[in-house]
Parts: sequence; structure tokens; C-alpha cells
Amino acid sequence: MDMASKPARRLRCAIYTRKSSEEGLEQEFNSLHAQREACEAYIASQRSEGWALVRDQYDDGGVSGGTLDRPGLKQLLADIDDGLIDVVVVYKIDRLSRSLMDFSKLVEVFDRNGVTFVSVTQSFNTTTSMGRLTLNILLSFAQFEREVTAERIRDKFKASRQRGLWMGGYVPLGYDLNERKLVVNMAEAASVRRIFERFVEVGSATALARELRAEGFRTKQGAAADKGYLYRLLTNRIYRGYAVHKGQAYPGEHEAIIDERLWDQVHSILGESPRKRANNSRAQTPALLKGLIFTATGAAMTPSSTKKGTRRYRYYVSMDLLKNRGASDDVIPNRLPADTVEAAVVTEIRRSLRTPETTAQVLAALAHDGSADISEPEVIAAMQGFQDLWAQLFPAEQARIIQLLVRRVTVTRDGLVIDLRTEGITGVMRDLMTKPNLEAAE
Repeated sequence: MDMASKPARRLRCAIYTRKSSEEGLEQEFNSLHAQREACEAYIASQRSEGWALVRDQYDDGGVSGGTLDRPGLKQLLADIDDGLIDVVVVYKIDRLSRSLMDFSKLVEVFDRNGVTFVSVTQSFNTTTSMGRLTLNILLSFAQFEREVTAERIRDKFKASRQRGLWMGGYVPLGYDLNERKLVVNMAEAASVRRIFERFVEVGSATALARELRAEGFRTKQGAAADKGYLYRLLTNRIYRGYAVHKGQAYPGEHEAIIDERLWDQVHSILGESPRKRANNSRAQTPALLKGLIFTATGAAMTPSSTKKGTRRYRYYVSMDLLKNRGASDDVIPNRLPADTVEAAVVTEIRRSLRTPETTAQVLAALAHDGSADISEPEVIAAMQGFQDLWAQLFPAEQARIIQLLVRRVTVTRDGLVIDLRTEGITGVMRDLMTKPNLEAAE
């Protein structure tokens, strides 16, 4: 068989038509019909090359060419991805798209699927070498347009930042957005200042996050604060009145919330190593029995600590021992591990709360003062589960509760004598059950 007479490969051709306005679409023969007729005639002229029209029609009437969000075009692209089309035929190139950038996106889809396209009125045919050259030129201009546009946007963004303008993104806690300008939200600004001030006092983002969660604090987006959020807040130069672009700070048009002194204090602490900050934080853990613990001879026992390597050990030490007043551990212990003593006191409180007598006392007191919003089962469950409630409290809150519940702890040769304030139990249980003292579990 002669190679010259070999039949051409069958090419499945799809016609795409589009009209921007809906005017005239109701007519029996409209612009879409005219486009289709011209395209069908062109496909018929290429029958010898194996061109054949597919049955499906891809038409968009009353849709702008400035968008790719068109039902007919979407169906066309879907069928191309499914391998159902070899050639796309249009009346003019702008029927596909009026945007070079969108046009280049369509060409990417065509190339990925081995599809060519033809404009019947512009002698534009990517099945030929000249058509492909013209396409490459068009795509080069599209790439140039994208790069120039991106450069303009970057330059405008940088210039705006240098002028101190707000250029979008999450509006930080402490500010509201008004006509593209940051204005101080007084209530939130107070929270921001308090976070900075408390960090100076606490020295630990982990401990501060725990405290904020216990208080029910929420970010501007409504989430609970964690350590990462606090680090971002504490290092955000917006609070010093700056606008930041690519790490470079420029004077902003908005008002600062944090003054230089407080900012420097916070960043002096942040400049320390995390291990050193953690040790400082542990050293500031409140002594639960401060002012409450005494020896049998009446000498007060004061909190003390020593450091061995990276660990810190806390103690309660008799003032007799500190002042060399002849104290002897043979009679009364004058130096006790703080953790052991505090754990013994908490255990005694827990034991007292579990007794039927204390439970009845608390229930009667709550009923008398009208705490109707707290049910009896809730009270009993809270008293039985005091250990779990206690473990979730921030140390400062633990210290406050101990001061309310403990009258005196006396150290004797035989052990501890713990005198509890039973009258304070009702108030403490009410606080634990009605106030947001508990931190979120980590």
C-alpha cells in the first residue's frame, strides 16, 4: 500500500463558543450559532486530515472572557482531561480568554493532554510549526506580564510598609482595622500590656500560657493561648509602633501599645537561654506554707532553697537554726524538704474533704447561702476528686487556697500536726466550682 494514501489519524474536534452579553441569545439564530457554523465549516474543510466533530457542544452565553469560571469551558477542560478531545476549535482566540495569563493556563492544560487548538478567523493553528511559534511568542508576553505585575505589587507593598501603612494579614490583638489603618482597641491593649508585664514577673512563656488559660483568656481569633502564640506576641514590633517588611522595621502610622522600657525588659529575658529562664521560673514557685509552718517550740520555719548543678531543691528551715539559737534535729527537725511537707498537707486536706462530716457541712452551708446553681452530686464529685482539681491549678492559686484552708502546721518529733480551717472549706469549694481557675489540659 502506498504510504501517501495512508489515511490520516482521526482527530476528535470540539467547538467552543462564547458571547459576553445575553442580548440576542433568545433569537433562533444568534452569535453562538454563527460561531459554531464557521467552526463546523472549518472542521469539514480538514476532513482529509482526519478531523471529525464530536457530538458534545461547549457553549457559554452571557459570560465574560475575563474569567475561567464558565460552565461550558469547565466541561470542555474536564473532557480534555478525560482524553476525549484532540483539537479545540474557536471562532477567535478571545472566545477562549481575553486575559493572556488565563490563556497561558488553558494552554498548559492543552499541552499536558496533547491537545491543539485552532482559531478559524485568525489563521492560528497550533497543529502547524508557525502556529506553535506564534503561541510561544504570546506565552512569552504572558510570562512578562506576570513578572511585571508581581514586581509592581511587591514594590507597592514595600513602599506602603515603608510609609507605615497596614497592608493586610491578621490584625494583632490590641488593634482594630479602620479604613486600612490600625487603631488601638483599649480593652485588648490592656490585655497586651498585662501579658508583657506578667512575662517580666514570671519569666516563662509556658507558665504564663498556663496562667492565661486558667483565667479563660482567648486570642483575637478565639483560641486559647499557648507558648508559641505568646512568643509571637512578645516579639511583634507592631506593639512598638512599627510596620515590618521582610524583617525590616519602619515607623508605622499606628500608635504604640508597649513603651520602650517594658519592651526592653521582656527582650532582656527572652535573650536568656531557655534553661536559665526555666530555672528562674522554678525558683519563683510560691512556698505554699509560708507563714503557716512552725516548730513545736514556736519557731517559724521559712522557705529556703539550694542549687546543685541544674536542679534546685526547696526546704523549710527553722529560724532557730538560721539564727544559731541552739536548735537540734535530735529533738525537732529543723530542716524539711518543702515538696514532702507540702504533699503531706495536701493529702490531709484531701482526706478531710472525703469524710462524711465535712461533705455534710459543705452541702448545708451551700444550701444556706443560696448556691442553687451547684447541685449536690457536683459538690460531692468535686470533694471526692479534689486531688485532680488541685493538680490542674496554677501554683499561685494553690498557694491562695492553702492560706484559706490551713491555720497552722506544727513540726514535732513524731511528725506534722495540721490544723485546718474547716470554716473555709465551703468558700474554697464554691470558688473551685464556679470560677475559671482551672487550666486547659496540656
